[in-house]
Amino acid sequence: MQTLYLSRLQHYLFCPRQFALIELECAWEENVFTAEGQVMHEKVNSGGHDTRGNIKTVRTLRLGHEALGLEGVADVVEYHTDADGQQTPFPIEYKRGKPKSHRADEVQLCAQALCLEDMHECTVSEGALFYGKTRRRHTVDFDEELRQITLDAINECRHIIESKQTPKPSYSTSKCRNCSLKDICHPKIFNKNASKWLNKKIAASLKEADH
Repeated sequence: MQTLYLSRLQHYLFCPRQFALIELECAWEENVFTAEGQVMHEKVNSGGHDTRGNIKTVRTLRLGHEALGLEGVADVVEYHTDADGQQTPFPIEYKRGKPKSHRADEVQLCAQALCLEDMHECTVSEGALFYGKTRRRHTVDFDEELRQITLDAINECRHIIESKQTPKPSYSTSKCRNCSLKDICHPKIFNKNASKWLNKKIAASLKEADH
């Protein structure tokens, strides 16, 4: 089974075509938003761990789930120790900006929880998203609905990988204008009639050749 990286799930939930361009065509472009995200993660992902009271904090923890074929890195995982000495993982993912209207960030975090459950043979019931703009944690409950959305996303990502087919674009101003891959994707161009666009390009080339 080909490895599916945890961070790619967020790309799929944001836009299946973006996921395919990255996964199948190795496309990537930086913009101000991706750069800001990298700076935030560089500050968080210093590695190492420390313990305060009953909480052990581990940074840059490698995760995996063999059955689901998942791999990735958690920004931070807190291990909360109860009175019986039992440790429960609490994953924390750092994001630039603010909470979003879609559930892509929650799905990525839930996938981390699935990995932690598999690795530690325990139940991880919640985690948190920390947003740079609000500077606060937002607790995420890993309920049945979110777990199903996450598993569905994993299966849909695998379908794209196995089919090796990049989905057609669907232009959305709110999404596409801030996407780092918009100059590679060309969503407005390919949203138009493909044959008409191609004929126009051919006609232009023939006209140049005549001159």
